[in-house]
Amino acid sequence: MLILAFETSCDETSVAVLNNGTILSNVILSQMFHSEFGGVVPEIASREHLSRIAQITEEALSAAKVKIKEIDIIAATAQPGLIGALLIGLNFAKSVAATLNKPFIPVNHIHAHLYSAFIHENKPSLPLLSLIVSGGHTLLVLVEDYFRHRILGTTIDDAAGEAFDKVAKMMGLGYPGGPEIDKLSKSGNKDFYTFPKAKIKEGKYDFSFSGLKTSVLYYLRKIDFENSKNDKLIADICASFQTAVIESLFSNTLKAAKEFGVNTIAISGGVSANSALKRRFASLREKGYNIFIPELKYTTDNAAMVGITAYYEYIHSGDKTTFDRQSFNAVAKPRLDYGNF
Repeated sequence: MLILAFETSCDETSVAVLNNGTILSNVILSQMFHSEFGGVVPEIASREHLSRIAQITEEALSAAKVKIKEIDIIAATAQPGLIGALLIGLNFAKSVAATLNKPFIPVNHIHAHLYSAFIHENKPSLPLLSLIVSGGHTLLVLVEDYFRHRILGTTIDDAAGEAFDKVAKMMGLGYPGGPEIDKLSKSGNKDFYTFPKAKIKEGKYDFSFSGLKTSVLYYLRKIDFENSKNDKLIADICASFQTAVIESLFSNTLKAAKEFGVNTIAISGGVSANSALKRRFASLREKGYNIFIPELKYTTDNAAMVGITAYYEYIHSGDKTTFDRQSFNAVAKPRLDYGNF
């Protein structure tokens, strides 16, 4: 079963080809020029997707050594994301499916991050806890079975990746902030300053990073950062801030793992590429936990994770006629929307 998958939810144009659950190709074009604006500009992102998606599709098919007429299933991210960007990939994919008269599977972007943990040969067992951390999303999900998910916690304000970007901007480190803070933290002292962890009265597994971000802002003002900054100070602040974020993510996840008796944990999304976060969760292996984190190329937005999710959607679907091209609608929502997961 050959699957052609598309991902255009934000600023990556990506197309992948899979044979069942095996990745044959995964081409990603990242729009790095958004860094000059300090964040993604939706209109520019959409135009870039439109101008490059046909080329990226050809590259993915060529790399997989597959002809488009051999494709059995088409899949694309349908939500959530930047609406203009989503529509480029979604409508391009639906057009391909209609032309080939093949089934089309709309995929939830958050599901795709979750199931990116299943890309590799060594796959997690169910049930599992999934921590999804990216620039736009932070969720802790109990996966009881395939596509039977329960959201245990989510962020009540900023996502973890968003907090990294905003703190990096405060310190003049540029965009995206996560990789830069991670790099600088390696030479910093994580115990230099203790930034507060949010205490949330309701929703014991929820996250909050807005207060942490504000705490960094006040601290920078207190020390007159602009006039006192040096490489060592920047590294120490980065390490201290990063530690506060990681401990919040780690403590909630471990608390849930103990309460629900789950010893398999998967971490996905762009922030899962953070080296300190990987080390913190890897330490749980000594306590008998199974930890799964995708390779770096599958942590940020990519079509391979869309394809693997579509594959599991298809094989675990009771009524496969729901994916027939005749069932297309204007919105093409995934089987489960983000609210219900």
